[in-house]
Amino acid sequence: MMDVIVVGGGPTGLMLAGELRLQGVRVAVLEKEGEPNGFSRARGLHARSIEIMDQRGLLDRFLALGEKFTVGGFFGGISASWPDLDTSHSYVLAVPQTVTERLLAERATELGAEIRRGSELVGLSQDGSGVTAELADGTRLRSRYLVGCDGGRSVVRGLLGVGFPGEPSKVETLLGEMRLTEDPATIAAVVAEVRGRQARFGADPDVDGKAGLYRVVVPAEGVSEDRTAAPTLDEFRRQLRAYAGTDFGAHSPGRLSRFGDATRLAEHYRVDRVLLAGDAAHIHPPTGGQGLNLGVQDAFNLGWKLAAQVNGWAPEGLLDSYHCERHAVAADVLDNTRAQMHLLSPEPGPRAVRRLLAELMEFPAVNRHVMGRVTAIDVRYDVGGDDELLGRRMRDVELGRGRLYELTREGRGLLLDRTGRLSVAGWSDRVDHVVDTGVQLDAPAVLLRPDGHVAWAGERQDDLLGPLTRWFGVPN
Repeated sequence: MMDVIVVGGGPTGLMLAGELRLQGVRVAVLEKEGEPNGFSRARGLHARSIEIMDQRGLLDRFLALGEKFTVGGFFGGISASWPDLDTSHSYVLAVPQTVTERLLAERATELGAEIRRGSELVGLSQDGSGVTAELADGTRLRSRYLVGCDGGRSVVRGLLGVGFPGEPSKVETLLGEMRLTEDPATIAAVVAEVRGRQARFGADPDVDGKAGLYRVVVPAEGVSEDRTAAPTLDEFRRQLRAYAGTDFGAHSPGRLSRFGDATRLAEHYRVDRVLLAGDAAHIHPPTGGQGLNLGVQDAFNLGWKLAAQVNGWAPEGLLDSYHCERHAVAADVLDNTRAQMHLLSPEPGPRAVRRLLAELMEFPAVNRHVMGRVTAIDVRYDVGGDDELLGRRMRDVELGRGRLYELTREGRGLLLDRTGRLSVAGWSDRVDHVVDTGVQLDAPAVLLRPDGHVAWAGERQDDLLGPLTRWFGVPN
């Protein structure tokens, strides 16, 4: 019997597999596709996801294959300046989804995860001791827990019967890769002109370093009845001519797809021994580039909690806190993508709101607030207490023995102690204790969860014992 089966080998599932293996959990990833499809819908990591990669020692791999940039336009396409964010990684890292998946798969495999391609889930059942997964080829697998990371049309969510309320798509956008024969300078000039009146339009050259290959985005004529049916090159040509007066000589298409502006949020992220993460738990428009990042951050929150459950030390309610914390974050993302889609409308009312918000975002505090939400560095979980640090992720800081994030590679809790008087005796198998009297903190000491969020701040040992027990179980 496996400890955990992860259904879906995208960024969310692969990140989760790595997090589970970091804690010694036996995990298998089931991916229905036999090979990676080579198509990148998402193309960047925001600041919080970059921090996460740094916390787990993966960032150098991403930096070697990505490109940093700090330009505005991540909220409704409004071209505000890049704000001063409270992070050591105040930039977006442009990296294709295909690269992200490859790097996360390599990491999970290095740690001992099993990735089974060509394995399609068609049924599941659960009882008091585990979950039985039925595959399309008739194979049955048994695990203690199962996590559906299988996308917006999640088979796992459907088999569970979990409600997925929200709004259907009202508009649809075509996205594809193709070659264009028109002169690049002319293409750039036309795109700039059209984007002034239709923000859902673009033609970006040299996709993933492939010279002459364009990534084309254009509004669809309407909302298709069958969202699984790929658009044709003729559809792209027709819509390009409708908006730009030219199809740029489009030919030799690669992967063509469509996406809508539907927003839906699963009613429950957990049903007994089966959980949901990533797009299986929430879907929303891609505005702001938050989808992949939201899923990776789901996995980062869930991984250590599920591992604690499997390894037998999870305190009561720890695994349920995954739903409580991440459901609220997803609801906020759905709201801000709804707002962004409204701003992208060519109608006079939304365009007036867009002009007003563009003026407001010239104020640094407004710009910082909006981008703090998009990049997820302002996420704050309700861990109880009034201290301003509580529930927030800890930014990287310099210590006497290196950087804070360098001490979080193993995914354990961490007591960062300026007093030298505190102790984690009884929890030392789950929590590291670092005494550093010179570190710059806004508290005498902080207790960090394995995901880097602050669970306690203070200086008294008797005050520390409650949070240690709440998040890390009973002492040995």
